[in-house]
Amino acid sequence: MSELVTGEAVALELRPARLPSRALAVLLDLVAAMAVYVAVTVALVVSTASLDEAAQRALSIATFVLVLVGAPIAVETLTHGRSLGKMACGLRVVRDDGGPIRFRHALVRGLVGVIEIVMTFGIVACIASFVSARGRRLGDVFAGTLVVRERVPVTRTGFVPPPPPWLAGRFSQLDLSAVPDGLWLAVRQYLTRMQQLDPQVGWSMAERLASDLAECTGAPVPPGIPPAAYLAAVVQERQAREARRAFGNGSGATAAGVSSDAATSSAVPATSAASAAAAAVPPVVPSGAGSDPARGDRPAESPGVPARERPGTGFVPPA
Repeated sequence: MSELVTGEAVALELRPARLPSRALAVLLDLVAAMAVYVAVTVALVVSTASLDEAAQRALSIATFVLVLVGAPIAVETLTHGRSLGKMACGLRVVRDDGGPIRFRHALVRGLVGVIEIVMTFGIVACIASFVSARGRRLGDVFAGTLVVRERVPVTRTGFVPPPPPWLAGRFSQLDLSAVPDGLWLAVRQYLTRMQQLDPQVGWSMAERLASDLAECTGAPVPPGIPPAAYLAAVVQERQAREARRAFGNGSGATAAGVSSDAATSSAVPATSAASAAAAAVPPVVPSGAGSDPARGDRPAESPGVPARERPGTGFVPPA
C-alpha cells in the first residue's frame, strides 16, 4: 500500500503494481504492437515494391517508429494510462499525485521505454523496478508517474464478536489515542478469524496483541481476563467512542432544548398561579384610620362588621 498526497492535501492509498503483473502487461502490449507492425510492414512491402531501396528503408524506419513508439504513446494518452496489456491485467498509469496522465507523461514513458525495454530486452526496466520502493522503472521516474492496480481483490470482512457482558464499560477510562491504526487493523483481523485458528496459536497471538495494546494505552491487562475478551472489549469501547463523537452532540443539544422548554413551560403556570393568588387577597386597611373625603380616603368602617363581609374597593391608602 502506497500513500500519495494530492494537490488538495488529500492522502490516497494506492496499490503499486508488482513486477510480474507489469511484465505480463508489457508482454501483451509488445505482442499486439509486433502483430500490427508485421501487418503494416507486409502491406508496405507489397504496395511499395516499385520504389528503390533507400525509400523502402525510410518507410520501414518510419513504420517502426510510428507503430512501436507512437502507437503506445497515443493509446496511453487517449485511454489515460490504460493500454491493452494494462486493461487485461487490471493496471493503470497515474501521476505521482494520483491524477490521470497526459500526453507529456505518455511521451516521456514511451521514449524512455524504447531504450530500457525494447533495446535492452527489459533488463534495465527490471533492475529499476527492483531498486525502486514502488516498483517504478526509469520511464516512470522521469515522467513522474506510477503504475497502480485498479482491480483489487475483494475480501469478505468477518463479524467481530462482542465481549462478554461483564466487561461492558470496563475500559471507559482507557486512553486509546496512542494506539496506531495498524494495531487496530491487526486486532480486528484476529477477532474476525480467531475461530479458524488453532487454539494454541490463537491464544499466543491474542497475548501478543493484548500486550502491544496495553503498552500503547499505558495500562496493563487486568488479571483474570482472557486476552481475546480484552481485545474485544477494547475494540467495542473504541467503536462506542466513535459513535458518541459522531452522534453525541446532536442528541445532547436536543435533550438540552427539551429540558429548557419543559422548565419554561413549568415556570409559566407557577407565575400565573402566584399572580392569581395575589389578586385574590383583599387589601388590608388600618382599623383606626379616619375618613377624610377631601383627601380621597375611604370612610372608616364599623368595627362590628367582619372584614370578610365588607365590600372592598380595591383602593389601598397611602402609608
